[in-house]
Amino acid sequence: MLKIVTLFLIGIAVLAMFGKLHWLGRSRIGRDRKSGALPKPKTCPECGRMNLRGGPCRACRKGDDG
Repeated sequence: MLKIVTLFLIGIAVLAMFGKLHWLGRSRIGRDRKSGALPKPKTCPECGRMNLRGGPCRACRKGDDG
């Protein structure tokens, strides 16, 4: 039992060291890990609401009921 726990803790320590290297999964995250900053959210140019598309939101589009 003690041997299994020791091997588990050593395995977790090795994974932690690989995680510190920052080369695993860098392209999947979608942000620069060195600066640590997330990209700014897109907002509606008219009212300033958060918007996934980046253009006018549903409330500001003309002719759309929402």
